[in-house]
Formats: sequence, C-alpha cells, structure tokens
Amino acid sequence: MNEAQPRMTNLFLQLGLDASPQAIAAFIKTHQLPADVTIGDAPYWDEAQRQFITEQLKADAPWALIVDELNESLHEDATKAETGL
Repeated sequence: MNEAQPRMTNLFLQLGLDASPQAIAAFIKTHQLPADVTIGDAPYWDEAQRQFITEQLKADAPWALIVDELNESLHEDATKAETGL
C-alpha cells in the first residue's frame, strides 16, 4: 500500500511521470483533453496508469481529490472554449 501524501507531485510519481513543477506544467499544457473525454479515457495513459486513475475515482480514495484536480487542469482549454473565456 502506498502511503505517500496525495499531492500533485506524488500523483505524477505514482503514475511514473516526471514530477518536477516544470514537467507537471508542461504535461498539463501539452495533454489537454476535449470536454467529452474523461481523464480515465485519455489516450496517453498506459493500462496501469488508467487503472490507477479510474480505481481512485471509483473508490473516492484519498487520491481522488488530486486526480480530480488533474482532470480539471487537463480540461482547462475545453472549459475556456465552452465558456468563451
């Protein structure tokens, strides 16, 4: 069981991604999702990453808040387009 504190940097580490602030910002900027694509269905996750993300959301686990935060960040462009901001 992973006891890491649920934070964005630790989520990226859990997903096997570079967790530096610059890498997180670059990932979010370059991996924006359309409004109709859920974070769990994003095409860039491998199966283990997808499973972790979907399981955390389903279980409403401590990681769910951070996964939700990442989800919102990955949909920023779509949200701006919908709202005209």
